[in-house]
Amino acid sequence: MAILKILLVEDDELFRLGLSVRLQQEADLQIVAEAQDGETAVNLTNRHPLDLVLLDVGLPRMSGLEACQKIRSNHPKLPILALTSRSEPSLINRLIEVGIQGYCLKGIPAETLILAIRSIIAGASWWDSIATHEIQSAFNHSTTSSLNQLTQREREILQLMTEGKTNQDIAKILYITQSTVRVHIHTILQKLNLSDRAQAISWLKNNLIN
Repeated sequence: MAILKILLVEDDELFRLGLSVRLQQEADLQIVAEAQDGETAVNLTNRHPLDLVLLDVGLPRMSGLEACQKIRSNHPKLPILALTSRSEPSLINRLIEVGIQGYCLKGIPAETLILAIRSIIAGASWWDSIATHEIQSAFNHSTTSSLNQLTQREREILQLMTEGKTNQDIAKILYITQSTVRVHIHTILQKLNLSDRAQAISWLKNNLIN
């Protein structure tokens, strides 16, 4: 059985102790280091091999958000799960922007937190209902903004690409040259910040835009 190594970051000593004791009752979870401020947390991620950072957002010396940004910059593949008593939309949006993998409110059942930890380490994400609402709102806004950057012709071409049409097919359907199609596709990729045709097709399918 693989042991999942966790950095626990929490400035409330009693809460941190109780959480550490409860998590280490699980045979596959190990708290390898603890921190009570953001600066120490960032330093510890550079000193220990970790599978997850369990981090409170309200921290002294360096805020939890700043710590998240630095950890993500130094270790982009290291997942971070925020465990906090704060639920204001502005904070959740900032956490989404930073790119953490999950958010849980303090007070949830221990079994739920443990499931969240294991899910995130396995490559999933975990957001409670409040955060999920904020994510959906941000996602819808981002999708709408991105689509608004495209011209009607670019949207037509993107839709045809999703239907499996080749450049030659698209040129015939829209009565334009293949070189013009290629120019449009290049522009679409630039506007949506995507690298290739496959990503563009996936983007549209995932956004369910017709």
